[in-house]
Amino acid sequence: MFIIEGNIGAGKSTFLKLIQKYIQEAKIALEPIENWHNNIQGQSLLENFYKDPKRWAYTLETVTMISRLKGHRQSESPLTIIERSIYSGHYCFAYNDYLSGFLSDFEWQIYLELFDLVTKNCKNPDGFIYLKVDPNIAYKRINKRSRIGETIPLEYLQQINDRHEEFLIKKQNVNEQIKNVPVLTIDCNEEFEEDVKLQNKIFHDVKNFILDLI
Repeated sequence: MFIIEGNIGAGKSTFLKLIQKYIQEAKIALEPIENWHNNIQGQSLLENFYKDPKRWAYTLETVTMISRLKGHRQSESPLTIIERSIYSGHYCFAYNDYLSGFLSDFEWQIYLELFDLVTKNCKNPDGFIYLKVDPNIAYKRINKRSRIGETIPLEYLQQINDRHEEFLIKKQNVNEQIKNVPVLTIDCNEEFEEDVKLQNKIFHDVKNFILDLI
């Protein structure tokens, strides 16, 4: 199992859809973001979080962890490639919520206990594929696609970028269980959706990375 990681607006969904063209035998699992955009009792969980993060952070991080756990447990093939993981959910998003004061100390401790239980029931991924993007470029892409309820400050994207760097590059405070999982970093500042030459280069590197590890 391989996991695509990266900031909001890095191009993860586009990247995963293109993988099928270059690695046809791969099984792809997109992040179930519609579960968090869809109404819950007349409300969008993501939209609520962006409007009032202190009220909704714990609910959002718990729901997303459960969704990602289901994805991990269903990933039986070594050539499964999934979008985001319980690990980035923890090290990038939930931890950033805690640093920002959106999660109380009590909520954070409960979340950590739940995360510990979840990771004990998950096999390690074979590798992470990190789509690295400048937060300013990610911000422009998010505004261009204009998803409903996705009003995200540039400051938040900068914070999430820092958390990804700490998690995947610097390996700061990362659980020993996944600390040595290999990481392939892909520069995604350039638009690759329509650039076949760039796609060929990127997916050549991705394919070699995967084949070396399975």
